[in-house]
Amino acid sequence: MKKIKIAQIGTSTFSHGNDIFNCLKRLDDIFEIVGFALPENEREKYPERMAYFEGYTELTVDEILNNPEIEAVTVETEEKYLTNYAIMVAKKGKHIHMEKPGGTSLSEFEKLINTVKNSGKVFHTGYMYRYNHSVAELLSRIKKGELGEIISVEAQMNVAHPTELRSWLGGYKGGSMFFLGCHLIDLILQIRGMPEKVIPLNRSTGTDGLTAEDFGMAALVYQNGVSFAKVNSNEIGGFERRQLVVSGTKGTVELQPIEKFVDFSNGVSLVTTKTEYIKDIPDYGKSFDSEVHDRYAPMMRSFAQMVCGEKTNPYTPDYELQLYKTILECCGI
Repeated sequence: MKKIKIAQIGTSTFSHGNDIFNCLKRLDDIFEIVGFALPENEREKYPERMAYFEGYTELTVDEILNNPEIEAVTVETEEKYLTNYAIMVAKKGKHIHMEKPGGTSLSEFEKLINTVKNSGKVFHTGYMYRYNHSVAELLSRIKKGELGEIISVEAQMNVAHPTELRSWLGGYKGGSMFFLGCHLIDLILQIRGMPEKVIPLNRSTGTDGLTAEDFGMAALVYQNGVSFAKVNSNEIGGFERRQLVVSGTKGTVELQPIEKFVDFSNGVSLVTTKTEYIKDIPDYGKSFDSEVHDRYAPMMRSFAQMVCGEKTNPYTPDYELQLYKTILECCGI
């Protein structure tokens, strides 16, 4: 694989921009970082995030967009700006990796999808659970029918966020559901398809006098059952309760926690604990930890393979649009 000349637009305090840039640095066998841009006054807003970019060339957004040698761009601004900058990149015919879930406007996201389709370039989004070793294995088993007909999916993504972040969530309808729940909705749609109905149940815990919707649930109604996504940004011990439970007529598989961090010395390494309950096997389930895997490297390696034409992105622009629409519904929009 030839090295891909890539640049990054943006970072933010609460999302994965710095982690993605750090991952590109580590994957220097496949990426050549041409530079980075910090729009929307990010250098002033996020001074604590700047060390990650030291030693690399700072460019303007226009310099990135108009450099024909730059083949791909990671768009990692704060969520509300994502779609806007991704559209700029798509219009220039460059491959895109964009932080999830996109901006706050459906019409702008639809414009992005149409532009991406016309460009014929890769549009890849930052749903890292798609590349979690245990999640990917479970999705494969479900497609093979090993769990039988799926009845329900229960997905939770909780954490004890600081007051500053929970206050920031107030800028987004749905709050935690928009910020974290998008990961869970993606998994539910992959397993169950599009729901017949969405029932949003987002609330503010009111802790610290905040009004942001830092607690969220959404029920996705299907003909043979109901699946749900639940997020709580104000749950002590919540990270250890991040879970995915898939129940079928032949068995149930639970991933809890989906992520357990084990090493930060070279990227973000983690394991997943899996428990299986198989029909007609008389025990209380079997639990075991997965192998150690990196949170971001498989995602960005896969993006590189798509850019080089070595694999096709299974998540089409049309799927990304349906996912985005469902996320907005789950947020009460």
